[in-house]
Amino acid sequence: MGSYILKRLVSAIPVLLGITVIVFLIMAMIPGDPATAILGSYATPENVEKLNRDLGLDKPLVVRYFIWLGNMLTGDFGRSFSLNRPVLDEILERFNATLILAGTAFVICSVLGILAGVISAAKQYGFADKAITFVVLIGISVPSFFLGMMMILLFAVNLRWLPVSGMYAIYGGGDLPDLAKHLVMPAFALAVVATGVIARLSRSAMLEVLRQDFIRTARAKGVGERKVLYGHALRAAMVSIIPVLGIQAGFVLSGSVFIEIVFQWPGVGRMLVDAILKRDLLLVQGGVVFVAACYVFFNICVDVAQSLLDPRIKT
Repeated sequence: MGSYILKRLVSAIPVLLGITVIVFLIMAMIPGDPATAILGSYATPENVEKLNRDLGLDKPLVVRYFIWLGNMLTGDFGRSFSLNRPVLDEILERFNATLILAGTAFVICSVLGILAGVISAAKQYGFADKAITFVVLIGISVPSFFLGMMMILLFAVNLRWLPVSGMYAIYGGGDLPDLAKHLVMPAFALAVVATGVIARLSRSAMLEVLRQDFIRTARAKGVGERKVLYGHALRAAMVSIIPVLGIQAGFVLSGSVFIEIVFQWPGVGRMLVDAILKRDLLLVQGGVVFVAACYVFFNICVDVAQSLLDPRIKT
């Protein structure tokens, strides 16, 4: 297992390097002069030239990339000019909020998706299967940001059950119940599409397992249907379900950008949108690379979990 984990970590290095190249080139190709955008009304030719020299923007593109990459490898992501603080500090602070939102949404979509898939497979072609399929298709078809706005209109504006936006109340609050009230709508809005995808693929995986000989043998021995479903079939189906969870984790993490804007959630997604609008290059580059690294690390964890369930994967 140790050699397998090491091999997966080594294979992630080219992926991360490729991500840094793509992010750096995209930001370098954005029209306009970053120094001019930073200086605003003070953008005289002398000030622009001086700022370009201070930021290293007067150097060749390849040199700038390797300087930036070398600094990142030492933990120096640079300094955000719009916030006047280290980029890494801002990312870590914002990532806590994103992790709470995306983590809650991922737990919701994993539990509800797998449960819906198991029930749908167990009641194939029955009323429960058709009802779950209908709800899942609606959930997959509705964009998360649109669902979020409709939830705000219904539960916050009309019914006034939940707060409209933010992570905590402006006055008072700040405790766990306050966080939970602000988290309900964005987490469920973010989880709906992923729940539908997981439910559909879990149903397919369960149906395939339920046709296997060992399931018929277990039923012939008088094993209870619940134990057959959750103790035997689901365990075997998890080998196929776990990769889907890994993919949906990336979807939830990337989809949090839209949800954070709709609900004004103070996470990395909202930070990146603000940084792009302000042409804060180092903050955008650092934020995207950090999120991509988290996604790659999570995929490694998924691969390891899958190999524990099915040792043949390591070979």
